[in-house]
Formats: sequence, C-alpha cells, structure tokens
Amino acid sequence: MEIKDRILLGAQELFFKYGIKSITMDDIAKHLAVSKKTIYQFFEDKNHLVETLLDNSLKQDERHFIEVQESSENVIVEVFGLMKHIGDMFAKINPNIFYDLQKYHPNAWKKFLMFKEDCMAHMVEESIIRGIKEGLVRADVNPKILSRLRIEEVEMGFNPDLFPPNKFNMPEVQVALLDHFFMGICTIKGHKLFNKYKQITEEE
Repeated sequence: MEIKDRILLGAQELFFKYGIKSITMDDIAKHLAVSKKTIYQFFEDKNHLVETLLDNSLKQDERHFIEVQESSENVIVEVFGLMKHIGDMFAKINPNIFYDLQKYHPNAWKKFLMFKEDCMAHMVEESIIRGIKEGLVRADVNPKILSRLRIEEVEMGFNPDLFPPNKFNMPEVQVALLDHFFMGICTIKGHKLFNKYKQITEEE
C-alpha cells in the first residue's frame, strides 16, 4: 500500500473511533509508526487530510448508491439495500464526526453539503419517480419536495441535540427515519412489498 493511502487509512481508523477533534497529527503519526514529517509530505495540515478523506468517502458512497440503484429490481429492494449500507456505514463511525466536521472543518462540511444537494437529493428524487412508475410510491407526492425532506432527515439524524449519542444509536436512528419516510410515501402495494422484505430481512 502506498504511504499516502496508509496515512489516510490510519487517520480514518482513528477518526471513526474517537472523532476528529480529539485526534492530532501526532496521534496519527504514532498510530502509523511514521514521523509527522512524512505525513506533511502529502498533507499540508489536518484540514487537508480531513478534506481528502471526505472526498474519497463521498466518491465511494456515490459509487455504492449507484450500484444499489442499478442492481435493484424495484425501489423497495433499493431502499433495503440502502438501509443495510447505512447501518453498516454508521455502525463504524463515531457520532461526533459530523459535529466535528461542521464546527472545526467548515470547508469539508461545505463539501458534504454540496454532495447532499447535488448527488443525494438527485438520487432520492430519481428513486421516488421510479417508485411512482412501479406503482409502489403514491402518484400524488412531489419528488422534488420529498427528496429534499429525505436529505434533511439524514442530517437531522446527526444532530446531537435531537439524538444525544449517549441515548441513541446512530445506525438505528438513520434506519428508523428512512423506514418512516418510505412507509409514508408508499402505496398499499408498496406497503405490502415493504413489509414482506422487512420480514425476510428480520428473519435472516
């Protein structure tokens, strides 16, 4: 593995476990058994490192979302694929990460918001339109409005004031919000299929 990739992976491991704010460049160097000088050969500072990590993560998420969307036989299967991805992803992440990004790394947070607006909202809108065509989502919902609501729900789930990490499990919060949102826009046919897949998933 290239040294730059090792640094990114090591930093990600520490950030995911402890959050971003509490981890210093010294911590990353010790974790990887390299000098800080080596890290600074590739990254100007901690901000640069955080932004690079976020860029890579968002690209991976976008690729995964597209794969799930294209390989799913209908929008219900797509939603369950996303629910699994969300659960797996957030189970590994310290809930303070998003608060740290917003407060201490504004440029990285701005990139996350742009991704939310440009990629996530567009994909949710496409999924709602697909669901309407399949007869699984109500035809009277407005895809543009509901897609924005869904994206705001994702961000809301990260709010420590609403869901304190010591009282709520982040993966459970995100999956519950997605479940609630989707059940609210489904047709009767969609509800039946959703409940069928939910039962199958719970029995696995």
